[in-house]
Amino acid sequence: MAKNISARVCRQLEKVARAAAKKSYSPYSEFPVGAAVLAASGKIYAGCNVENASYGLCNCAERTAIFTAAAAGERRILAVAVFTPTAQPTSPCGACRQVINEFGPTAPSLASARPPRATKPRSIACSPERSAPRL
Repeated sequence: MAKNISARVCRQLEKVARAAAKKSYSPYSEFPVGAAVLAASGKIYAGCNVENASYGLCNCAERTAIFTAAAAGERRILAVAVFTPTAQPTSPCGACRQVINEFGPTAPSLASARPPRATKPRSIACSPERSAPRL
């Protein structure tokens, strides 16, 4: 369970992230990822990865969720959940860690995966290294 976030909210974040992965546009990697962020308002925003033939134009699920929250007027996130249909949980990439830091420098990240022959996700709490801007 993520620090300071209830077990119920963590389960809800995982559920939303898992559902978002089903909406992934990932024809090149065939690696659907879903994410959910809990905003300071209490609202949960979902995101999925969106690929493009020009790899640099792809967008990760975590950033899609955070940018959706920002577009709705949110400026602070409290937690991030990431779901991948893999045997082991996958933590956010460096670019996503930077964006997480921008909107939620203390926001815990929860990564979940679906192990083979199991119906419940396995979860790990991530402590991604993030860099704060130097002023």
